[in-house]
Order: sequence, then C-alpha cells, then structure tokens
Amino acid sequence: MKIAILGYGNIGSGVAEVLRRNHDYVAKKAGCEIQVKYVLDLREFPGDPLEDRVVHDIHAITEDPEVGIVVETMGGVHPAYEFVKECLEKGKSVSTSNKELVAEYGAQLMELAEQRGCNFMFEASVGGGIPIIRPLNQSVTSDEIYEITGILNGTTNYMLTQMAGNGATLEEVLKKAQELGYAERNPEADIQGKDACRKIAILSSLAFGAKVEAEDIHTEGITSISHTDMEYAAALGMAIKLFGTCRMDEGRRVFAMVCPVLVEKSHPLYHVDGVMNGILVRGEVMGDLMFYGAGAGKLPTASAVVADVIDEACNMDRSIMRRWTKEKLELEEFGACQNRFFVRMAGNTEENKKRAQQLFPVSRLVELPGRDEFGFLTEEMEEAAFDCRAREAGGIQNRIRLAK
Repeated sequence: MKIAILGYGNIGSGVAEVLRRNHDYVAKKAGCEIQVKYVLDLREFPGDPLEDRVVHDIHAITEDPEVGIVVETMGGVHPAYEFVKECLEKGKSVSTSNKELVAEYGAQLMELAEQRGCNFMFEASVGGGIPIIRPLNQSVTSDEIYEITGILNGTTNYMLTQMAGNGATLEEVLKKAQELGYAERNPEADIQGKDACRKIAILSSLAFGAKVEAEDIHTEGITSISHTDMEYAAALGMAIKLFGTCRMDEGRRVFAMVCPVLVEKSHPLYHVDGVMNGILVRGEVMGDLMFYGAGAGKLPTASAVVADVIDEACNMDRSIMRRWTKEKLELEEFGACQNRFFVRMAGNTEENKKRAQQLFPVSRLVELPGRDEFGFLTEEMEEAAFDCRAREAGGIQNRIRLAK
C-alpha cells in the first residue's frame, strides 16, 4: 500500500518514524506493507530518510493511482481542506490529526468519503494517542451517550498542576511550559480554551450525531486562575482543572462548555495531572468509561494516525466511519445551564457574608487566614441567575464552577 504524507513537521515525521520502527508489525496488522511514496511540504529535508520523496505539488499525489491512503498533518484549515477534499474525490482514504479541519469540515468530508467508498479518519485529532474516536464510532454505539467531559489540553493541565504543586503564578508556569516545548510561542489557543473547544466540538458531534459548532460553545480559558484560587482549592480538598464538557439533561437539552472547574477527589478526572489527558464518557446503560493517556506528543499522536492508516488499508473500497450529519445541533442557551459555583468575595466581614447568603444559595463558607476576602460554595443554580446576583452583590473576585 503506497501512502503520502501532507506536511512533514513534528507529527508528519513522527508518522514516518512509526512506520519505519514498527514496519513488520504494521504490515502484519494491515495485511500488506505500508510504504511512503510521497511527502508534500514546501521545504526540502536533506539527510532525511525520505528526502528523495519530497514533492511540492499536491497533484503529484492526487493524480497517482498507486497512492491509496493520504496522511494529513499540515494543521490549519486551509489549504488542508482543499487538499483533503481533492484526495477523497479521487477515492483516496485520508487520516488526519488536524482538529481544526475536523471541527469545521468533518461532516462534509466524511460524507464525501462515504460517497467515494473510502474513509476519512481522525483518531489523532482528539486526545493524541488516546483511543477515543474509535470507541465512540464502534464500541459504544448500542448505548445513548448523555455526557462527555475531558481534560483535553495537556498544556493547560500541566500549568494548573504546576500552579497547585509549586505555588507558581500563571506567568511563571507558562514560561516553563514554553521552555519545555509544551506551549507554543503564542499560547492563546491553549490558555484561552480554544484548543479544548475544538476537541469537545468533535467529540460532541460524534456522540450526538449532528454538528456542534465550536463557536457556539461557551469557552473560558485559565487566564483568570490565580495562586489564591489554588489556595482555596487546597483548603477545600479539590483540584482546579480545565474541562471541556457536552451534556444532555433529562429534558434532552444539550449544553456545552469549556471552563476551569473545581474537582473533588472522588471524581474520575481528579488524578489526571501534568501533560496527561483524560476523557470521561457517560452512557445510560454502560455508566462511566474513562480514557487516559498522553494527549499530545510526536510519537503518541503519530501512533494514532498510523492506527487509522491500518484500518483504512484493511477496509479499502468500504467506508467504516459512523458520521454525524451536516445539520447543526442547536445548543441550549448557556444561561439556562445549572451549575454549582465557588465564589470569592472581597471584604471578610459579617455583613458581606450575610449579604452573600441572602443573594446566593450558599452551602459552605471558606476562609483563608489573614485575607480580607472569603469564599463560599453555592448549591446548583442557573448561570443567568448567578450572573444577575453577582452583579447585585458586587465585590466578586472570581468564580469557578464545580465539576459534576
């Protein structure tokens, strides 16, 4: 089986490395030898084992009938979308790690693959090396999923873990994450929650069978989290994590959000620390399923891409992905979502505590020694109601939702 790799950066070169290192094993699983015939990139790679296979024109790949599978690891939406679309139109299966592409055009590309009798697969687009797309597509289809919640970004999880353990500031742990290569020079997609948003949009679309638009998901990053918040979390015996969540309530309303949450020790995702990812899937019959592992990294992600390539090699001329429709899934207004909150309020006075208890359904007060502020936990209440009362209360320093 001849394949082509579009984009020879970190993940693309990792795919080539996995194919070299595991050559015999991959061939056994695929039922045939997998050979890289082309690498598409703007650059040259002198000294690389595939330097003689580098091309700069996509048509060298799309017009070659020998190429049956294409790996897309370019990143970004354009020109990745145009290249992938052309490959599928030629009947070539595609495996991608590109979460932006899948979140935006996944439904269209899967439909096109189905029409052409090939496959568009994207295991590596969410959770790096964690197998999550394949279980949702194949293993849990007999049950109705009502919630997917995950720690979907290793960079922010590393940063929050460091802040909790070392007493460091957000700025300090971001600098360290960049030095270690966990965070990009421009970390906006990570720390503002955009990366996690795209990933939960993909998982939600697959679970609920219709397109969840990333821009419709209520998204907050970790920039509001301070060392003081971490001290309160420790006093409560909880941890702060960035969760991406999509949940269907008893009235079959679907809510989606990305935001920092306080997590109790009994929660399945409490112990997911550092750069690791964890994904919790909840179904009516199966209960809770946990997926845990390396959410990023060259070889774990490349391994997931190669797993798709093997599946595609075993299923030539047959589409195996259960796709979601192009119709948009209308999310419920976020203001109607029910959550519990931890709130920090300025002015540690009896008057302010009394006022908080009058305005909010307070379940517990929390104080840190020597601070002219206090914290409290609320019972469950609507987001819109909380915002309204917070404006009336004044003096709110921060609020963090509690994980369910």
